Amino acid sequence: GSHDSFSYWVDEKSPVGPDQATAIKRLARISLVKKIMKKWSVTQNLTFKEQLEGGIRYFDLRVSSKPGEIGQEIYFIHGLFGIKVWDGLKEINTFLEQHPKEVIFLDFNHFYAMDDSHHFFLINRIRSAFGSKLCSVECVEYVTLRYMWEKKHQVLIFYHYPLYKEFPFLWPGNKMPAPWANTTNVHKLLQFLETTLEERSRYGTFHVSQAILTPRVKTIARHLVRGLKNTLVHRNLPMILNWVKEQKPGVMGVNIITSDFVELVDFAATVIALNDLLLEDESSTA
Repeated sequence: GSHDSFSYWVDEKSPVGPDQATAIKRLARISLVKKIMKKWSVTQNLTFKEQLEGGIRYFDLRVSSKPGEIGQEIYFIHGLFGIKVWDGLKEINTFLEQHPKEVIFLDFNHFYAMDDSHHFFLINRIRSAFGSKLCSVECVEYVTLRYMWEKKHQVLIFYHYPLYKEFPFLWPGNKMPAPWANTTNVHKLLQFLETTLEERSRYGTFHVSQAILTPRVKTIARHLVRGLKNTLVHRNLPMILNWVKEQKPGVMGVNIITSDFVELVDFAATVIALNDLLLEDESSTA
């Protein structure tokens, strides 16, 4: 999976998003501030298509309306506005049309400046984009690849807002817990990932291990111009990747792992290779 999957492009010319504090909105009237914000808002370099081609199958999504804009268009957002959600969904659907056995998870987990009418607009967009590819809510343990292929389903949508109850193809957010370490310290992050794996629900939910470091205000202040990638990610990715390599998938192990800048190391290939351990377990018990 990728963290803030959509943030490969953010619009410096747009107003600062409603996910930001008032003080930041005031500061952002200075054009240089937006350039700096961009360096800290972008957590991926690859487009949806490129991420999909690289093996990413879980997408972490934050969305917002644009306050003051006429209509109910919804955009991706991380500090600054990204592309229209509709454009992203179409890009993902094109990949799925070309690869009918691939299955993806779209996790809509943060909503900003949205009332119910915005949600209905977005949910209709999701339904228009994917149609019969959408997998209705089921017991998590039933959802195997074979099940998805037989039903010709390819998309699971997780929707962290009460309206999910009204649509059978929206999975509740609590089926996709994603505990967040909120630290700049790689050792604390790895300890947190270990602890939350131990606390992981044995059955009934998916689980996201967020292998990401989060900048504090003082981190940004000290390294304004360098940005997230050069300050936190480059230096710590090798240690994070080593942790991934040591994991086992399965009931008490890792399920979905997300990272920033997924192309900087063999992140996707490393996570995918963990599945071979499941095959080894099967052959040893057969």
